[in-house]
Amino acid sequence: MAKKVYVGMSADLIHPGHLNIIKEASKLGDVVIGLLTDKAIASYKRLPSLNFDQRRIIIENIKGVSEVVPQQELDYVPNLRMLKPDYVVHGDDWKKGVQQQTRQRVIDALKEWGGKLHEVPYTRGISSTLLNQSLKEIGTTPEVRMERLRRLIESKPIVKVLEAHNGLTGLIVENISVEQDGRKKEFDAMWLSSLTDSTAKGKPDIEAVDVTSRLHGLNDILEVTTKPIIYDGDTGGIPEHFVFTVKTLERLGVSAIIIEDKTGLKKNSLFGTEVPQTQAGVEDFCHKITAGKKAQVTKNFMIIARIESLILGKGLDDAVTRAIAYIEAGADGIMIHSKEKNGEEILAFCERYRALDKRVPLVAVPSSYNHLYEKQLMEAGVNVVIYANHLLRSAYPAMVNVAKTILTHGRSLETDDRCISIKEILNLIPGTR
Repeated sequence: MAKKVYVGMSADLIHPGHLNIIKEASKLGDVVIGLLTDKAIASYKRLPSLNFDQRRIIIENIKGVSEVVPQQELDYVPNLRMLKPDYVVHGDDWKKGVQQQTRQRVIDALKEWGGKLHEVPYTRGISSTLLNQSLKEIGTTPEVRMERLRRLIESKPIVKVLEAHNGLTGLIVENISVEQDGRKKEFDAMWLSSLTDSTAKGKPDIEAVDVTSRLHGLNDILEVTTKPIIYDGDTGGIPEHFVFTVKTLERLGVSAIIIEDKTGLKKNSLFGTEVPQTQAGVEDFCHKITAGKKAQVTKNFMIIARIESLILGKGLDDAVTRAIAYIEAGADGIMIHSKEKNGEEILAFCERYRALDKRVPLVAVPSSYNHLYEKQLMEAGVNVVIYANHLLRSAYPAMVNVAKTILTHGRSLETDDRCISIKEILNLIPGTR
């Protein structure tokens, strides 16, 4: 009877290193591939380009593979105890870094039934990370970009979104990352805020900048990034105009639009009741949602309904009632907004929302209650967190400070430690040199 050999892999972009592992494993017996699910991969690095079913079809058709089973988490042990393989085969590159503890758990589990770990020398000069970087430089398609937000929501405990308002800030959201506890952390998507779009143009946040003008900035971002985009649609305008906005954004590959349930001259929500703001009737706003859903062509584009009840002092019951109605009207997500700094009413809404029989992904924008950690919001039931205006807000005081320093000293030498060098600027954007 042939020995059973277990090989765990992500297999997003198949390269000679993967084929070598499978070849070496097949010398030991029948190869069972433990294919990591999207959720398992997203727990420690970026979401794979191909979804689980696509990757499974590829792996099933590789010579030497006898069976493919899902591996639901980075930890091999649940699958190993179920299958009790004679061997586990892996590249020797997991002795350090995020997978070091995973390796030790594999060794300990194999001892339970006398299994062995067989490590294959790492294939030099080939890296999935480098291959993905090359693909990122090539770019993406509207369809691939659009569907990615839904996949992220399904695969990650919370999706992290940061505001971008031009090509440069888009590149920041696209590329910035930090290493923490052996894992790479980065933003999953970008938010095109009407506030930052308007402010960057020196205009008030009252829908004075129309959709056509905003599309110029959107195109600048689309050209240099690959991550999903959520578009701030303000009120969405009248339903007859909203359907064209949906069609345009969908055609460009934007993943979602968020529209707020207010009418009349748009004022920023964080003013609350300090300025006149009128909430739309439930029936009218539901009609707008339904009209937008009927207008879209693909199933991947999302229309997210933003509830302003807490902003306008209408209370928790009104917010929950509207959430139920908007979901029935076809909303793909609910964004709950609040300007209260303690975060208590947001958490109270989340508690009520979790009790609903029918729910869609929940979005929060912790601009006011920014003391809450993502983990707290996630545990409350939030699926998407948007940092809505921080790049623009941080850029403005830095620029003002530099401008004042030049005026004060009559030269620019004193600003050197607050500016990146000319050389860095030239190297910042690919293709400049």
